[in-house]
Amino acid sequence: MTIKVAILGASGYAGGEVLRLLLDHPEVEVSQVTSERNAGRYVYSLHPNLRKRTNLQFVPSAALEPCDVLFSALPHGEAMERIERLSELAPKLIDLSADFRLHSSDDYVKWYDRPHANPSWLERFVYGLPEINREAIRGADFVSGVGCNATVTNLALWPLFRADLADRSHGVIVEVKAGSSEGGAQATPSSHHPDRSHAVRSFAPVGHRHTAEVLQALGAAQDPLAVHMSVTSIELVRGVLATAHVFVKPELLEQGFALKDLWKAYRGAYGEEPFIRLVREQKGVYRFPEPKILAGSNYADVGFDYDPATGRVVAIAALDNLMKGAAGTAVQCMNLMCGFEETTGLTFSGLHPA
Repeated sequence: MTIKVAILGASGYAGGEVLRLLLDHPEVEVSQVTSERNAGRYVYSLHPNLRKRTNLQFVPSAALEPCDVLFSALPHGEAMERIERLSELAPKLIDLSADFRLHSSDDYVKWYDRPHANPSWLERFVYGLPEINREAIRGADFVSGVGCNATVTNLALWPLFRADLADRSHGVIVEVKAGSSEGGAQATPSSHHPDRSHAVRSFAPVGHRHTAEVLQALGAAQDPLAVHMSVTSIELVRGVLATAHVFVKPELLEQGFALKDLWKAYRGAYGEEPFIRLVREQKGVYRFPEPKILAGSNYADVGFDYDPATGRVVAIAALDNLMKGAAGTAVQCMNLMCGFEETTGLTFSGLHPA
C-alpha cells in the first residue's frame, strides 16, 4: 500500500528534486505540490526534466489536503511561522529549510540574526543526517533538512571525531567550494550569469551559517571546538567540495599514528553506510572525491590524506548539494521514518563522463 505525500514549495530546485525522486519511488503517491506564484501551471513548465513523467499542477498552499508525509521546501523562515498548521496536515513532516536544524533558539539569533518564531518546536525535530542520527530518525515524526555545506563538512570530519582522533585545541579549518544551484532558483546579482561565469569568488570567508550545524554535529557544546569555515563560489551548477584540515592528538602521534589508522577510522564509520563511498586511489584522475561525477546522485564521496611530518589530516568530501545536501537526504529520511528500505528510489550512481 502506497503512502500519500505532498510537497510544499515545489517550484524551487530542492522541491523539484524531491518530486523527481518521489515519482520513481514505488511506495509513494505524490498527491499535491504547491506554489503560490505558479498555481494552476503544470509542474513540467518549471521542471522541464519532468515532461512525460507527471501531469501534476501546482496548487496554492491553502488547497493542501491531509497526507501521510509532508515535505516542506519553503524559503528559510517560513516553516517556523506556519509549523502549527503544517503539523496538522500530516503525521510526518520533513522540513528542508534551516528553520529546525539547530537545537538552541539562541543559535538562531547568533547565526540567522533573528529570534526563532516557535522555539518550543526545536526539540521535536531530529536533525536529518542519517549517517549520524539514523536511529533517532527512524522513530521521528518531525525531521529537519540539512545544510549542504554543513553536510559535506560533517561527512568529511565525522569519522575523525567519532574515533576521537582530532586535537580539538587546534580546531578545524575547512574550505568549501560550492556550485551556483546553492543560491536557489531565483537569480540574484551574485548568481547572474555574466558575473558568475568563470568566477572563483570568496562568498563567505568567515561566519557562514552552516558552521552552526557542524559545531552541533561534532559535539562542540560538550567540548568547545573552533570550526573555521570559508565558502567559495565556483563555476559549477551542482556540487560541493569540502577540504578540511585537522591535527591528530599529540599522544596518538607519539604512539606512531599512521595512514592505516585513518583507514580504520573511516571504514569504521562508513563501512556499512549505503551512500558513502571512500575514495583514495593511488592512480588516475579521480584519486580523491570529485563532485562532478555525483550530479543527480545521493552518494557522498569521502577521502583523506595524511602528513606524518606535521600530524595534519586533510579530510575531503564531495556531494551534489541538491541531492545528498538536500532532497536526496530528505527522501532517505522519509524511507527511515516510514519503515521502507533506506535506499529506495535513491540508487542512481551519477554519470561519467558528466
